[in-house]
Amino acid sequence: MAQVVEVTGKTVAEALAAAVQQLGCSENDVDYEVLEAPSKGFLGFFGKPAKLKVTRRETAVQSAEAVSVEKVAMVEPSANELAEEKAVSMDSAAPAVPVAEQLERAEKFLREVFAAMNIDVTWQQTEGEDGVIFNLEGENLGILIGKHGQTLDSLQYLVNLTANRGVAEGRVRIIIDIEGYRARREETLMRLAGHLAEKACRIGDEVHLEPMNRHERKIIHMALQDNHRVSTYSAGEEPRRYVVIVPRRRRRRRNYDNGERYQEHYNED
Repeated sequence: MAQVVEVTGKTVAEALAAAVQQLGCSENDVDYEVLEAPSKGFLGFFGKPAKLKVTRRETAVQSAEAVSVEKVAMVEPSANELAEEKAVSMDSAAPAVPVAEQLERAEKFLREVFAAMNIDVTWQQTEGEDGVIFNLEGENLGILIGKHGQTLDSLQYLVNLTANRGVAEGRVRIIIDIEGYRARREETLMRLAGHLAEKACRIGDEVHLEPMNRHERKIIHMALQDNHRVSTYSAGEEPRRYVVIVPRRRRRRRNYDNGERYQEHYNED
Protein backbone atom coordinates (compact mmCIF):
# COMPACT_ATOMS: atom_id res chain seq x y z
CA MET A 1 0.00 0.00 0.00
CA ALA A 2 1.25 3.47 -0.89
CA GLN A 3 2.36 5.63 2.03
CA VAL A 4 0.97 9.19 2.18
CA VAL A 5 2.02 12.10 4.40
CA GLU A 6 1.14 15.78 4.57
CA VAL A 7 3.99 18.12 5.43
CA THR A 8 4.69 21.85 5.66
CA GLY A 9 7.80 23.95 5.18
CA LYS A 10 8.93 27.47 4.44
CA THR A 11 9.33 26.48 0.78
CA VAL A 12 8.12 23.65 -1.42
CA ALA A 13 11.64 22.22 -1.53
CA GLU A 14 11.97 22.29 2.25
CA ALA A 15 8.61 20.56 2.73
CA LEU A 16 9.52 17.92 0.14
CA ALA A 17 12.85 17.23 1.84
CA ALA A 18 11.05 16.74 5.16
CA ALA A 19 8.58 14.33 3.55
CA VAL A 20 11.16 12.06 1.94
CA GLN A 21 13.07 11.93 5.23
CA GLN A 22 9.89 10.95 7.03
CA LEU A 23 9.08 8.30 4.43
CA GLY A 24 12.65 6.98 4.38
CA CYS A 25 13.09 7.16 0.62
CA SER A 26 14.48 9.39 -2.11
CA GLU A 27 12.71 12.12 -4.05
CA ASN A 28 12.60 9.83 -7.09
CA ASP A 29 10.28 7.49 -5.19
CA VAL A 30 7.48 9.96 -4.47
CA ASP A 31 4.76 11.99 -6.13
CA TYR A 32 3.48 15.13 -4.50
CA GLU A 33 0.74 17.69 -4.74
CA VAL A 34 1.07 21.28 -3.57
CA LEU A 35 -1.96 21.84 -1.34
CA GLU A 36 -0.96 25.39 -0.38
CA ALA A 37 1.75 27.51 -1.98
CA PRO A 38 4.00 29.44 0.42
CA SER A 39 3.51 33.19 0.79
CA LYS A 40 5.48 35.84 2.61
CA GLY A 41 2.36 37.65 3.69
CA PHE A 42 1.61 41.34 3.55
CA LEU A 43 3.07 43.93 5.93
CA GLY A 44 4.52 41.06 7.93
CA PHE A 45 1.16 39.39 8.48
CA PHE A 46 -0.78 36.49 6.96
CA GLY A 47 2.32 34.63 5.77
CA LYS A 48 1.89 30.89 5.42
CA PRO A 49 4.18 27.92 4.73
CA ALA A 50 4.04 25.52 1.81
CA LYS A 51 1.81 22.49 2.40
CA LEU A 52 2.37 19.29 0.40
CA LYS A 53 0.64 15.94 0.10
CA VAL A 54 3.42 13.45 -0.63
CA THR A 55 2.77 9.88 -1.77
CA ARG A 56 5.40 7.17 -1.85
CA ARG A 57 4.84 5.01 -4.91
CA GLU A 58 3.88 1.36 -4.33
CA THR A 59 6.65 0.19 -6.64
CA ALA A 60 9.15 2.11 -4.52
CA VAL A 61 7.84 0.46 -1.36
CA GLN A 62 8.11 -2.99 -2.93
CA SER A 63 11.62 -2.28 -4.20
CA ALA A 64 12.71 -1.06 -0.78
CA GLU A 65 11.44 -4.26 0.79
CA ALA A 66 13.13 -6.47 -1.84
CA VAL A 67 16.53 -4.80 -1.70
CA SER A 68 18.20 -5.52 1.63
CA VAL A 69 21.93 -5.70 0.95
CA GLU A 70 22.69 -4.11 -2.42
CA LYS A 71 22.75 -0.30 -2.57
CA VAL A 72 22.69 1.39 -5.91
CA ALA A 73 24.62 4.65 -6.17
CA MET A 74 22.87 7.22 -8.31
CA VAL A 75 22.74 10.95 -8.85
CA GLU A 76 19.41 12.36 -7.72
CA PRO A 77 17.99 15.75 -8.64
CA SER A 78 17.88 18.31 -5.87
CA ALA A 79 14.61 19.19 -4.19
CA ASN A 80 14.59 22.54 -6.00
CA GLU A 81 15.05 20.91 -9.42
CA LEU A 82 12.32 18.37 -8.70
CA ALA A 83 9.98 21.09 -7.52
CA GLU A 84 10.63 23.07 -10.70
CA GLU A 85 9.98 20.02 -12.90
CA LYS A 86 6.72 19.33 -11.08
CA ALA A 87 5.71 22.98 -11.35
CA VAL A 88 6.34 22.94 -15.11
CA SER A 89 4.31 19.76 -15.57
CA MET A 90 1.45 21.19 -13.49
CA ASP A 91 1.55 24.50 -15.37
CA SER A 92 1.52 22.78 -18.78
CA ALA A 93 -1.83 21.22 -17.92
CA ALA A 94 -3.36 24.46 -16.65
CA PRO A 95 -6.05 26.06 -18.81
CA ALA A 96 -5.47 29.40 -20.53
CA VAL A 97 -6.73 32.45 -18.62
CA PRO A 98 -7.56 35.65 -20.54
CA VAL A 99 -5.50 38.73 -19.65
CA ALA A 100 -8.69 40.61 -18.81
CA GLU A 101 -9.54 38.01 -16.18
CA GLN A 102 -6.03 38.19 -14.72
CA LEU A 103 -6.30 41.98 -14.41
CA GLU A 104 -9.73 41.62 -12.84
CA ARG A 105 -8.23 39.28 -10.23
CA ALA A 106 -5.55 41.87 -9.48
CA GLU A 107 -8.09 44.67 -9.06
CA LYS A 108 -10.28 42.56 -6.80
CA PHE A 109 -7.29 41.70 -4.63
CA LEU A 110 -6.30 45.37 -4.32
CA ARG A 111 -9.84 46.40 -3.39
CA GLU A 112 -9.94 43.74 -0.66
CA VAL A 113 -6.55 44.77 0.76
CA PHE A 114 -7.40 48.46 0.85
CA ALA A 115 -10.82 47.75 2.37
CA ALA A 116 -9.15 45.70 5.12
CA MET A 117 -6.70 48.55 5.76
CA ASN A 118 -9.56 51.09 5.70
CA ILE A 119 -7.80 53.41 3.24
CA ASP A 120 -9.24 55.11 0.17
CA VAL A 121 -7.14 54.33 -2.91
CA THR A 122 -7.81 54.76 -6.61
CA TRP A 123 -5.56 53.84 -9.52
CA GLN A 124 -4.87 54.50 -13.16
CA GLN A 125 -4.08 51.49 -15.35
CA THR A 126 -1.68 51.93 -18.27
CA GLU A 127 0.38 49.72 -20.57
CA GLY A 128 4.15 49.94 -20.14
CA GLU A 129 7.18 48.27 -21.74
CA ASP A 130 7.60 45.93 -18.78
CA GLY A 131 3.93 45.18 -18.14
CA VAL A 132 0.66 46.67 -16.97
CA ILE A 133 1.17 49.57 -14.56
CA PHE A 134 -1.26 50.25 -11.71
CA ASN A 135 -0.43 53.77 -10.49
CA LEU A 136 -2.10 54.15 -7.09
CA GLU A 137 -3.38 57.51 -5.87
CA GLY A 138 -4.67 58.64 -2.50
CA GLU A 139 -3.78 60.38 0.74
CA ASN A 140 -1.07 59.22 3.14
CA LEU A 141 0.01 56.25 1.03
CA GLY A 142 3.49 56.17 2.53
CA ILE A 143 2.40 53.13 4.53
CA LEU A 144 2.09 51.24 1.22
CA ILE A 145 5.61 52.20 0.13
CA GLY A 146 7.60 51.29 3.23
CA LYS A 147 11.36 51.61 3.62
CA HIS A 148 12.94 51.94 0.18
CA GLY A 149 9.75 50.54 -1.39
CA GLN A 150 9.90 47.17 0.39
CA THR A 151 6.19 47.16 1.25
CA LEU A 152 5.32 48.24 -2.28
CA ASP A 153 7.39 45.38 -3.68
CA SER A 154 5.60 42.92 -1.38
CA LEU A 155 2.22 44.20 -2.52
CA GLN A 156 3.30 43.89 -6.16
CA TYR A 157 4.45 40.30 -5.56
CA LEU A 158 1.10 39.32 -4.02
CA VAL A 159 -0.86 41.01 -6.81
CA ASN A 160 1.09 39.11 -9.49
CA LEU A 161 0.73 35.87 -7.54
CA THR A 162 -3.03 36.32 -7.38
CA ALA A 163 -3.43 37.41 -11.00
CA ASN A 164 -1.35 34.55 -12.45
CA ARG A 165 -2.55 31.69 -10.26
CA GLY A 166 -3.11 28.62 -12.42
CA VAL A 167 -1.90 30.41 -15.58
CA ALA A 168 0.49 28.38 -17.75
CA GLU A 169 0.99 30.74 -20.71
CA GLY A 170 0.33 34.39 -21.35
CA ARG A 171 1.05 35.48 -17.78
CA VAL A 172 0.51 39.17 -17.22
CA ARG A 173 3.18 41.21 -15.41
CA ILE A 174 1.73 43.86 -13.14
CA ILE A 175 3.77 46.77 -11.80
CA ILE A 176 2.39 48.56 -8.75
CA ASP A 177 3.44 52.21 -8.44
CA ILE A 178 2.33 55.02 -6.16
CA GLU A 179 2.16 58.49 -7.70
CA GLY A 180 5.39 58.00 -9.67
CA TYR A 181 7.42 56.66 -6.72
CA ARG A 182 9.34 54.10 -8.76
CA ALA A 183 10.63 56.70 -11.25
CA ARG A 184 11.75 58.94 -8.38
CA ARG A 185 13.43 56.00 -6.66
CA GLU A 186 15.27 55.10 -9.88
CA GLU A 187 16.58 58.67 -10.20
CA THR A 188 17.72 58.57 -6.58
CA LEU A 189 19.56 55.29 -7.11
CA MET A 190 21.27 56.56 -10.25
CA ARG A 191 22.51 59.66 -8.41
CA LEU A 192 23.61 57.48 -5.51
CA ALA A 193 25.53 55.22 -7.89
CA GLY A 194 27.40 58.21 -9.30
CA HIS A 195 28.29 59.60 -5.87
CA LEU A 196 29.50 56.26 -4.53
CA ALA A 197 31.52 55.58 -7.69
CA GLU A 198 33.33 58.87 -7.08
CA LYS A 199 33.90 57.86 -3.46
CA ALA A 200 35.32 54.47 -4.49
CA CYS A 201 37.78 56.19 -6.84
CA ARG A 202 38.69 58.79 -4.23
CA ILE A 203 39.48 56.30 -1.43
CA GLY A 204 40.85 53.65 -3.80
CA ASP A 205 38.82 50.88 -2.25
CA GLU A 206 35.54 48.99 -2.63
CA VAL A 207 32.25 50.57 -1.57
CA HIS A 208 29.45 48.27 -0.40
CA LEU A 209 25.87 49.46 -0.84
CA GLU A 210 23.01 48.49 1.43
CA PRO A 211 21.00 45.36 0.56
CA MET A 212 18.63 45.86 -2.38
CA ASN A 213 16.19 43.79 -4.39
CA ARG A 214 17.12 42.51 -7.84
CA HIS A 215 15.46 45.39 -9.70
CA GLU A 216 17.30 48.07 -7.71
CA ARG A 217 20.63 46.27 -8.01
CA LYS A 218 20.12 46.21 -11.78
CA ILE A 219 19.59 49.99 -11.76
CA ILE A 220 22.95 50.46 -10.01
CA HIS A 221 24.74 48.12 -12.43
CA MET A 222 23.18 49.83 -15.47
CA ALA A 223 23.98 53.32 -14.14
CA LEU A 224 27.70 52.47 -13.90
CA GLN A 225 28.15 50.12 -16.85
CA ASP A 226 29.68 52.88 -19.00
CA ASN A 227 31.86 54.25 -16.19
CA HIS A 228 35.38 53.09 -17.10
CA ARG A 229 36.76 54.04 -13.68
CA VAL A 230 34.78 51.42 -11.76
CA SER A 231 33.21 47.99 -12.08
CA THR A 232 30.33 46.48 -10.12
CA TYR A 233 29.17 43.08 -8.93
CA SER A 234 26.56 41.67 -6.55
CA ALA A 235 27.47 39.80 -3.38
CA GLY A 236 25.71 38.16 -0.45
CA GLU A 237 22.61 36.00 -0.26
CA GLU A 238 18.98 36.99 -0.66
CA PRO A 239 17.35 38.92 0.87
CA ARG A 240 20.61 40.64 2.00
CA ARG A 241 22.23 40.71 -1.44
CA TYR A 242 24.00 43.98 -2.24
CA VAL A 243 26.08 45.77 -4.90
CA VAL A 244 29.83 46.31 -4.59
CA ILE A 245 31.49 49.16 -6.50
CA VAL A 246 35.17 48.49 -7.25
CA PRO A 247 37.59 51.20 -8.46
CA ARG A 248 39.77 50.21 -11.40
CA ARG A 249 42.70 51.89 -9.68
CA ARG A 250 43.06 50.66 -6.13
CA ARG A 251 45.10 51.87 -3.17
CA ARG A 252 47.32 49.25 -1.61
CA ARG A 253 48.83 49.12 1.87
CA ARG A 254 52.54 48.70 2.49
CA ASN A 255 54.24 47.87 5.81
CA TYR A 256 57.27 49.69 7.11
CA ASP A 257 59.54 48.97 10.06
CA ASN A 258 58.57 52.17 11.85
CA GLY A 259 54.87 51.46 11.56
CA GLU A 260 52.10 51.17 9.02
CA ARG A 261 51.10 53.88 6.62
CA TYR A 262 49.20 54.17 3.39
CA GLN A 263 50.94 54.79 0.10
CA GLU A 264 49.20 55.48 -3.18
CA HIS A 265 49.85 52.60 -5.55
CA TYR A 266 47.62 52.39 -8.58
CA ASN A 267 47.13 49.29 -10.58
CA GLU A 268 44.73 48.59 -13.42
CA ASP A 269 42.52 45.57 -12.54
